[in-house]
Amino acid sequence: MSLYRNTVWLLKGLQEYTKGGYEAAARSFSEADLEVNVSGRSFIITGANSGIGKAAACEIAKRGGTVHLVCRNEDRANEARKDIVERCKNEINNAGCMVNQRELTEDGLEKNFATNTLGTYVLTTALIPTLKKSENPRVITVSSGGMLVQKLNVEDLQFEKGSFDGTMAYAQNKRQQVIMTEQWAAQHKEIHFSSMHPGWADTPAVQSSMPDFHAKMKNKLRTEAQGADTVVWLAISDAASRQPSGLFFQDRKAVSTHLPLASSRSSPAEEQKLMSKLEELAVKFKC
Repeated sequence: MSLYRNTVWLLKGLQEYTKGGYEAAARSFSEADLEVNVSGRSFIITGANSGIGKAAACEIAKRGGTVHLVCRNEDRANEARKDIVERCKNEINNAGCMVNQRELTEDGLEKNFATNTLGTYVLTTALIPTLKKSENPRVITVSSGGMLVQKLNVEDLQFEKGSFDGTMAYAQNKRQQVIMTEQWAAQHKEIHFSSMHPGWADTPAVQSSMPDFHAKMKNKLRTEAQGADTVVWLAISDAASRQPSGLFFQDRKAVSTHLPLASSRSSPAEEQKLMSKLEELAVKFKC
């Protein structure tokens, strides 16, 4: 089944996830959707010192939003802040992974899982009480179409069994993010949740973590701005807020979270088990 999923996903990606796929989809975009002034609104963007996060931060800042950059490296965050301020003429308040070998954090957590899944869970759940007091609150999680090749495996969240594959670990994390989004949407009706796939974009992360893929696909990859387009659309447009909460988007459209005949659906019990395990792990990191 994994061979089937991978093959169908690759063919889909070559048609939809490339620069050409974006350009084809963009013909149906409404420019008016992003003609929005978001002065007075605040946006927290994680991983915002480069790539899609930085591109999204700049687009939102250009429209008057106050953007808080959440980055792991303070020096790189400050460089990004200066660049965005210079390009966008807005003040930005600065706070402040695909790993191909199995590595642990200082807390003993597998790095991909800690960054992509548990980190997303801890930050989002910590912000939910504040978000519920805000006007038109939204949470957008940048997932990946790579999650389509994975079925949730709640029995091995940190990839302790069998051989380790960083690409598949990343894809499993992205599947987890989509499920978290769906679960949060069901639990917290006051907040609009969404997840999205940015397509295959030419970012520093892709260059460093997938050098062979980047070398082969470089001329077909989307720009960072094209990858960030749906993030920005979900964050600021009225059209996005009218969509049901909890959906997965690609190029401003809600799309299926499963490939045809891929047997990748998980049970409600498995999804609830994921959320319970994340809450158990998150307790030590919550203030």
